[in-house]
Amino acid sequence: MKQQQQKQHIAIFTTASLPWMTGTAVNPLFRAAYLAKDGQRRVTLVIPWLTLNHQLLVYPNNITFTSPSHHESYVRRWLEDRVSFPLGFEIRFYPAKFATDKRSILPVGDISDAIPDDEADIAVLEEPEHLTWFHHGKKWKTKFNFVIGIVHTNYLAYVKREKQGRLKAFLLKYLNSWVVGIYCHKVIRLSDATQEYPNSIICNVHGVNPKFLEIGLKKLEQQKLQEQAFTKGAYYIGKMVWSKGYKELLKLLKKHQKELAGLEVDLYGSGEDSEEIKEAARKLDLTVNVYPGRDHADPLFHNYKVFLNPSTTDVVCTTTAEALAMGKIVVCADHTSNEFFKQFPNCRVYDDGKGFVRATLKALGEQPSQLTEQQRHELSWEAATQRFVSASDLNRLARADSNLSKRSLFASSSISVGKNLEDMSAYIHFLASGFETSRTAFGAIPGSLQPDEELCKDLGLTLKTPSRNSLKQD
Repeated sequence: MKQQQQKQHIAIFTTASLPWMTGTAVNPLFRAAYLAKDGQRRVTLVIPWLTLNHQLLVYPNNITFTSPSHHESYVRRWLEDRVSFPLGFEIRFYPAKFATDKRSILPVGDISDAIPDDEADIAVLEEPEHLTWFHHGKKWKTKFNFVIGIVHTNYLAYVKREKQGRLKAFLLKYLNSWVVGIYCHKVIRLSDATQEYPNSIICNVHGVNPKFLEIGLKKLEQQKLQEQAFTKGAYYIGKMVWSKGYKELLKLLKKHQKELAGLEVDLYGSGEDSEEIKEAARKLDLTVNVYPGRDHADPLFHNYKVFLNPSTTDVVCTTTAEALAMGKIVVCADHTSNEFFKQFPNCRVYDDGKGFVRATLKALGEQPSQLTEQQRHELSWEAATQRFVSASDLNRLARADSNLSKRSLFASSSISVGKNLEDMSAYIHFLASGFETSRTAFGAIPGSLQPDEELCKDLGLTLKTPSRNSLKQD
């Protein structure tokens, strides 16, 4: 009897996890849930595990986890409160450390090991450049039948704001192209705000938390009953760092104080630049209130009518999508990162400071348009999942035979230089990422070539004995 074809297995690797409320913690989690919803595929979400001292550096409100299972329970409870269907995906962990200088979680060791070779089918790398800058191990394209990269972050825009930013951005652009080209078969860019990559397409494959659509429906009902659905004015919410739109917003408010006389704006966020932002807001003649960060679904935000978001560093801004889902008017820059939002009648774009003033005053003086059912659907994770399946050609990728003979090992136990340029390029990256000096020179966390004793203990891994030559075969 012919063996029944195995389900397609999708392993989603991402660079962050709850309770850190960042895009790469939230969006891949919803993606896993909705891809597994119909039971047609097997889905595994692979998220970073941090030891206790690193958890304290990144997770808010001193939330910590004693074990991976404890962490998994937290993640599942959070998601169960936001979706109405059973969660049909697995969660696994890879070893990681938090880099304080980059404010990022970085992988430790060969994180592809989180998926056994006989289960490796399709890999989705959320932030593929971030996951592979310092990758030292099996070649992703060799271990997995198909590798899809989803580009979340406009790294070049952030780097350009640093000292010697143009030079750093120039070098980073080529590093990103190098590693993404080596390790991904296909690349999905959420918007044209990211750098270009080979074999890439532009498609917004993100949706909004269903809670925001529920809030929007309640507002829609109030509007249909001719009740006052929105009783507050303008606000902005985001991580309180200058690069997240605060610099642009406060500059616009300062330059156009006379035209915006009487305007009151509430800012919500927490971050390392909070005190500086508060001080800059106090110097304005306008009333700009600054409050600590809160969940955007908090009832506090339901009655605001206008969301101001001048940020141009986002690729696709999650809070903008959430505000539109809640039925609000959004005033945002005419920028490639906002291209997806222009289809919605409540999205008002501006080109310059005068346009910002016009759009803001007009938005405050009128009621938001009522979203149609199709417009609400476009913001949903159901629609985002449909776009992802189409953009990545998942339906055309049948589950490969479990015989792994076609996969040549590209690991420290068996290294072979391929004949083509890509294999040679991957081999050079393998060599460069295998020495502590070269890794740290390019920004890797010291001691991240292999998991340390504490990470191995937490994750049940075998501690590898360090050798003088990190490329020595096992």
